[in-house]
Amino acid sequence: MRLVTCFVVLAAMTADAGATLTPVTDFGSNPGALDMFEYVPANLPSGAPLVVVLHGCTQTAASMEPAGWNALADKHQFAVVYPQQRTANNQIYCFTWFDAADIARGAGEAESVVQMVDKAITKHGIDPGRVYVTGVSAGGAFTAVMLAAYPDRFRGGSVMAGLPYKCATDISTASTCSSPGKTPQEWGALVRGALPSFSGTYPRVQIWHGSMDYTVATANAAELVDQWTDVWGIDQTADAMDTISTAARTQHKSGNTVAVELYMVNGMGHAIAIGADAMGACPATGGAFYADVKICSTLRAAQFFGLLGGGDGDGDGDGDGDGDGSGSGDGGCNAAGGGWLALLGLLGLRRKRR
Repeated sequence: MRLVTCFVVLAAMTADAGATLTPVTDFGSNPGALDMFEYVPANLPSGAPLVVVLHGCTQTAASMEPAGWNALADKHQFAVVYPQQRTANNQIYCFTWFDAADIARGAGEAESVVQMVDKAITKHGIDPGRVYVTGVSAGGAFTAVMLAAYPDRFRGGSVMAGLPYKCATDISTASTCSSPGKTPQEWGALVRGALPSFSGTYPRVQIWHGSMDYTVATANAAELVDQWTDVWGIDQTADAMDTISTAARTQHKSGNTVAVELYMVNGMGHAIAIGADAMGACPATGGAFYADVKICSTLRAAQFFGLLGGGDGDGDGDGDGDGDGSGSGDGGCNAAGGGWLALLGLLGLRRKRR
């Protein structure tokens, strides 16, 4: 049960980031040997937010541009950083979400991403208290890594088709990640153990998953909920449930703040959810890795982060300010996996760096 199958090759790889992204090379010691790209709107004011966007396997930074974060950055005045994996680390561009040397604070790929954040803060006057992270597939799993290892550096995250933090710590355990399942307390302890000295408020976490995802088992979404509700010290019973277009949304609150919310998208496979949304025009342009399921995860992640002008002051994720989670104030790729042996074959391509 809860087997994570292979991260299949969904589309041809591209070697370079898109023309709209600017490469940055001098961002630190870069222990994880990653590449950094950024998108910064003209005349970005000091104190603007930052969103870190992490691609999935077979993707590059440019593959995430169709999600529409750059268009939202122009409209709502924030910067975007796109970390990119190198083939010397993994031949099909997977971030190393499972290796203890890359997911621990102060080490490997996780530290490289934080060094990119620090570079953006210094270079563009970013508000260090308004940094967010999102990603899909391996990038979704690595989003959970960044939130766990650096809870003091990220205010919130959106995990798309990802996995819980430390469900694996090497190649052998990656093949059976989440099997057998852990209790919420056991999942939460893995996050707390990433920075035992942390006594602040943990980041808010949004989760997206397709009900027909055969690449990353849907049970991982429930276990992400278990992990982060336990970290927040709240129970696993949803405080609010509703249906938005093709998605069932559940919200878990700490007081009036939505600490964890899950969108389970009916009929979607392993993809980023895009499409017409009652919230407004979806900035995503579509293509490989994206599924038009009549709900816009980019727009709703940005809303969850409080980036859409006026923010989401009640923390319920609907943007209407009434605290009920209904959204009444604003109107409201499928890929089959190939089994655990294929996953092991894919993971075996990694770690030429060490």
